[in-house]
Order: sequence, then structure tokens, then C-alpha cells
Amino acid sequence: MTDDDFAAGFHPFEALAETLLPHAVDGDDGAHDVAHLLRVFHNAQRIQAEEGGDGQVIAAAVLLHDCVSLPKNHPERAHSSRLAAEKASGILAGLGWERATVEAVAHAILTHSFSAGLLPETLEAKILQDADRLDSLGAIGIARTFYTAGRMASKLYHATDPQAHSRDLDDRTYAIDHFEAKLLKLADGFKTATGRRLAGERHRRLADFRDLFFDEL
Repeated sequence: MTDDDFAAGFHPFEALAETLLPHAVDGDDGAHDVAHLLRVFHNAQRIQAEEGGDGQVIAAAVLLHDCVSLPKNHPERAHSSRLAAEKASGILAGLGWERATVEAVAHAILTHSFSAGLLPETLEAKILQDADRLDSLGAIGIARTFYTAGRMASKLYHATDPQAHSRDLDDRTYAIDHFEAKLLKLADGFKTATGRRLAGERHRRLADFRDLFFDEL
């Protein structure tokens, strides 16, 4: 499929998507591909429908939030969102966008990342962060976790201490550690009421999977 074909999924911002999609995906990571952008966009739309916010800013931020996406095991991983915000700012400025709007998009991108540890200050930034984190929860979040672990050549779990009773969590080495290290913490950090509601069920699915996984060992 072409970028024009994918752009139809970003209704009513198809024209914006056609312009930005060629810049949107960095590398061949299937956990951060166009399908991910579509899911995040649909999450954002659900949240915006109840919370409000500038639709164009949100759409642009969704489309460009992973325009720089360093691998999880990259030493500069925590700087991905800053690099993406800088790249997005250049792209939008080159398209003639007003400075204030460019800055609004850049702020949303800068603060969306869990690893960056920055707080979103605008509604649009809060919506992007919530929409992106929803994609790390539930069945999709489980699939993305093990997909990423495979790319990193991680083990499924520690053979003798799978639940990390006597060791530190290490989610770069053991895939299941990522649940306690990050995923099961996400639901407490959602910034919008709608996001928190949507996160609740997906959090439960993660916890249920984690329990079933350990039950089978």
C-alpha cells in the first residue's frame, strides 16, 4: 500500500496525512509503523471527542511522534522524543505553519514518551500521550512487547526466577519483565479522564496475561 492509501485512515485529515506520512516512520520497526500511527490516531480521536482540543495539532503530532524512533536498546533511546520534536518542527515550518502551531505540535511530541519522563502541559499533548500509551496496553501491547523482544533477541523470562523475587527487573534481557518494569505502571499515569477510562480494561488484560503466563511455568 502507498502513503496515499494509508492517508484515508486519518479522516478528516487525509490531506495532512498525505503530506506527513513520507516523513512519519523511522526505520522498519513493526511496533512503530503506519499501523501504529493509525491506532494512535483512532485512540486520540476517541479521547478528543470527549475532551476537546485542536484536531489539527493532535493529528500532526500523532503522524510525526515517531518520525525519529531509536530502538529500545539504543543508548540514546531517551532522546527519541526530543529528536522527533526537532525534526517535526523543521518539517512543519518548511510547510509554512505558524510558529505557535509548530510549537504546540513539538511540545506534544516531546512529552509523549515514557522514557523521556516529561509532563505534557497542553490538552493536545495530554491526548497524544494517552493515545500512544493505550497502544502499549491490552492485547496490542502484549503483541508489541514480544515483537520488540524478538527484535532485541531477548529471552522470554528468567529460567529460575521468572517473577524477579531475588533479582532486579531487566526488560532488555527478559520480555516478561517489561510488564512490571513499565506496562503495568502506565494506567496510573493517564492525563485525561477519557484516557484513564479506556486504559482500565486494557490494563486488566495485561495483568490477566501476566498471571496466566506465570501460571503455566
